[in-house]
Amino acid sequence: MTVIAVLALDGTVGFELTIPCLVFETATGWVGGPPYEVRVCSPQDPVHVESGRLAFRAPWGLEGLAGLEAADTVFLLARTGFLDDPPEEALDAVRAAAARGARVASICTGAFDLARTGLLAGKRATTHWKHAAELARRHPEVEVDPSVLFVDEGAVLTSAGVAAGLDLCLHLLRRDHGAALAAEVARVIVMPPQRDGGQAQFLRHVDPSEPDASLQPTLAWLEANLSQPLTLAGIARHAGLSQRSLSRRFQQEVGSAPMRWLLRARVRRAQQLLETTDLPVEQVAREAGLGAANTLRHHFGRIVGTSPHAYRRTFRAQPLEGRAPAD
Repeated sequence: MTVIAVLALDGTVGFELTIPCLVFETATGWVGGPPYEVRVCSPQDPVHVESGRLAFRAPWGLEGLAGLEAADTVFLLARTGFLDDPPEEALDAVRAAAARGARVASICTGAFDLARTGLLAGKRATTHWKHAAELARRHPEVEVDPSVLFVDEGAVLTSAGVAAGLDLCLHLLRRDHGAALAAEVARVIVMPPQRDGGQAQFLRHVDPSEPDASLQPTLAWLEANLSQPLTLAGIARHAGLSQRSLSRRFQQEVGSAPMRWLLRARVRRAQQLLETTDLPVEQVAREAGLGAANTLRHHFGRIVGTSPHAYRRTFRAQPLEGRAPAD
């Protein structure tokens, strides 16, 4: 019997609470599937969910994590107050479970509580892209990667925002019992067994927009001329700076080297075209200033984490006209 313990604290996100329950109980119910026992554990009674409009009593206390019948895997979830410290006894129970050999996994901003246990020190981790910088600021001992759906460090695993918890649970099923069972469970819950790309495709790339920023006219000029051949010397001329000064100012104001910023701007432009037009990939590459389709595929895959075709399938905006009304 493999025991999955889900730690529920006040403010826990309801959907995330159900993710491990759904995936591992579905695996248990499958013919020939492995027996999993899923425990919802909490030091609090009752447990208030998110806004507090819903409360429930957890069947298990903290002994379900690290008692005599210790859990094999412990999940930490996002909660509305994730920037505030949780009950120390909960963190102690997670540490004790890990010390006894349990895997510890987090979903979304549950990574903040996982980092508080010290189990992420010196390891790579992820969380929701919106909060990745804050996690890195609070825990410099953790290598935070905001671009991926989940990170597997062996005994410690982290996943990105909400739905990435499904990806992580299916990954654990593959680790435990192979790809065939994970694929069957994914089919039952109507989920791809493995999603294309990573969290990078959902990142919101925001450029500096302060009207008094010294590089703002040059940034606007670059955005308007992405399809044109642009060189470091040409950008420096437009900004009225030497190439060395331009590079220094870009680093100060934008946080990137000029040509690296330009490449990412071109990939963003390609994303917009893939979302809003039916242009062939070859033309998207030219319009974005990346020249050839294979160049676009190379940089798009490296920066966004998926292919242009897969990105278009996922994010292509459908016109409202002609859509069937919702049932």
